[in-house]
Amino acid sequence: MRIVQELLFVILFGAAVYLFARKAGQIRKNILLGRDKDLSDHPDLRWKNLLLLAFGQKKMFRNPLVAVLHFFVYAGFLIINLEILEIILDGILGTHRLFVPVLGSLYPVLISLFEVLAVLVLSGCAIFLIRRNILKLKRFISKDLDGWPRSDANYILITEIVLMFLFLTMDTADQALQTRGAAHYIPTGQFWISGMFTPLFNGLSDGSLEAIERGCWWLHIAGVLAFLNYLPYSKHLHIILAFPNAYFASLEPKGEMENMPAVQHEVQLMLQPELAANTPASDTMPKFGAKDVMDLTWKNLLDAYSCTECGRCSAACPANITGKLLSPRKIMMDTRDRLEEVGRNIKANGTFTDDKKALLRDYISEEELRACTTCNACVQECPVSINPLDIILQLRRHLVMEESSAPAEWTGMFSNIENNMAPWKFSMDDRDKWATE
Repeated sequence: MRIVQELLFVILFGAAVYLFARKAGQIRKNILLGRDKDLSDHPDLRWKNLLLLAFGQKKMFRNPLVAVLHFFVYAGFLIINLEILEIILDGILGTHRLFVPVLGSLYPVLISLFEVLAVLVLSGCAIFLIRRNILKLKRFISKDLDGWPRSDANYILITEIVLMFLFLTMDTADQALQTRGAAHYIPTGQFWISGMFTPLFNGLSDGSLEAIERGCWWLHIAGVLAFLNYLPYSKHLHIILAFPNAYFASLEPKGEMENMPAVQHEVQLMLQPELAANTPASDTMPKFGAKDVMDLTWKNLLDAYSCTECGRCSAACPANITGKLLSPRKIMMDTRDRLEEVGRNIKANGTFTDDKKALLRDYISEEELRACTTCNACVQECPVSINPLDIILQLRRHLVMEESSAPAEWTGMFSNIENNMAPWKFSMDDRDKWATE
C-alpha cells in the first residue's frame, strides 16, 4: 500500500511539474514575440529595484495597513511553501516529517513559525475578500473586471484560505497522534498554533485521526500543485513575474520619452545635409509605433503578463477619474489577452496566420489612447513596475505617424511645430512681441 501511495504521488507531482513547465514555456515564447530591447545596463540598480520593489514591496507601503496585510499573505504563502520541500520528499520516499532528525529542536520552532504565518495569511485573505465583495472598493467594482477577472481574484483568495486551513488541520491531527504514540508519528515537540487545538480531537479514534491527517496532507499538496498550474492562467502569475519585471524596470527618469532612431536620423539630415553622403541607403521603410503585440517590445509583453489587475494605475489616472474611457489596467489586460490569442494562433498554425485582428482598435480603441495625458501616474503607482504608458505611446505613434490619424487640434499643433518650431501659429520673428506689447 505504501508503494502504491508513493507511485501515485510521483505521478501527481510529475504531471503537475510537466504541465506547469509546458505552459511557462508557452508564455516565454509569447513574451519573446516582442521586439528586442537591451535592458542589461546598471545591474547594481536593477538588483536594488528587485529587492526593494519585488521582495520589499516598497510601493505598497504608501498605504501601510494594506501593505502589511499584503505582505503577510505574500511572504507567508511563499515561506510556508518551503515546507512543501519536506512534503515532496516524504511523498517520494514514503517517509513522514523527514527533517525532524536533521533539524532536531529547531524543527518545531520552524513549523510553529509557519503556522503563525498561516494564521496571518488566513486573516489577510479574509480581509481582502471583505474589501472586494462587501466593502466593494471602487477599483474592484470597475467594469474592467467584469466576468472572469473578478471571479479569478476571489478563487485565489478562497484557495489560499483552504490551503492554510488544511495545513493547520494536518498539523493538529499530527500532534494528537504524536501524544498517543501512534506508529510513524515521531515526536517533534509542540507546535504553537496546532498544539492548542489538539484537545478538539480527543474524542476521535487513532484511525479517524490518521484519516484526517493523511487526507489533509494529500489535499494540501494536491491543492498546491493545482494552484501552481492555475497561476499561468491567472492574474496571480505576478507572484513569479514581479521579480524579473522589477529587475528589468526602466531606469530612465519618468516622463522621458524614448526617441525613435529613424526620426532622429531624418531630423539630423535636415539640419546637416552634408551627412547624407555618408549615410548608406536602406531598402526597408522604418516602422513607427506599434499596431499589434509583435510590434511592442518584449518588456511591454512581460509587463502584460505581470499585471496584478489591482487597479491602482486606473485609480490614479486623471483621464479615468474624470470619466474618460481610458483605463491603464484595461490596456495591460487587453495586451495580455491579444498576446494569448496570437500565441494560440502560432501554436495551431506553426507560424502566425493573419487573423484580421490587431491590438489597436480590436482591443484598444483610439478614444482610449487619445485620452491619455502622459502624466505617468499609472507608472508611478504600479507596485510591480509596469509601464502602461509605453504601450499607449507606441500605439498612438502608429496612429499619427503611420495612419495620419489624429484629431484636428493635434494636426494643427503638429503643423505649427513643423513650420514655426512652436505649438502656436506665430512666426519665430513674432515670438517675443508679447514682451514689448
